[in-house]
Amino acid sequence: MIKKRWLAAALLGLTPVSADAHPHIFVEARMEVLANDKGELTEVRNVWRFDELFSSSVLLDFDKNTNGKLDDSELAELGETMRTSLADFHYFTTITQDGKNIPVLKPDVIHVSVQDQQVLAFFAVKPSQPVHLKGRLAFGIYDPSLYTSIDFPNDADLVQEGKSFGACKRQVVRPNPDEVISQNQASLTDAFFNDPSGTDMTKLFATRLEVTC
Repeated sequence: MIKKRWLAAALLGLTPVSADAHPHIFVEARMEVLANDKGELTEVRNVWRFDELFSSSVLLDFDKNTNGKLDDSELAELGETMRTSLADFHYFTTITQDGKNIPVLKPDVIHVSVQDQQVLAFFAVKPSQPVHLKGRLAFGIYDPSLYTSIDFPNDADLVQEGKSFGACKRQVVRPNPDEVISQNQASLTDAFFNDPSGTDMTKLFATRLEVTC
């Protein structure tokens, strides 16, 4: 139980977000957006590679038999802890259609492995309602608490798969922080002072995949 509480706090940054909030966990991500031949969004697949410091902390806390590695049962426990801990945060996965947020369902499982001393998590989430490929759809991964920094090193790490996307225009958007602050200064200031720990304005700064169909 202590391990689960620690991981939940670490992943979600459950301390109040202050003006000098900054990431403590660093993730390199890959996101794959899938659609079927009917032009319907089916799921968003995520691959997360955690930084070595966080990965070493996870090893210390989940290595029950102290053999210096995470065995299959320990990896399964870690994956289930992530699956439970991230539920209230929609697994950092955001989907919007013409600006409207589309909630996601809880994944069946989060698979975890360790490569080169770094924890990797693999999982897929599905939209909670039918989503047809029309209008402007945006897909992104970000932590609203700012505790976890999620980065896509290359534009090729955000991909769409399925013939139906052939009629859509693709764009990877990497917002310029200075421009975001300049364009949204009033709303950012009001949101912070109204509720500094509960704002969801970090999505303005997050890298995202946009497809227009």
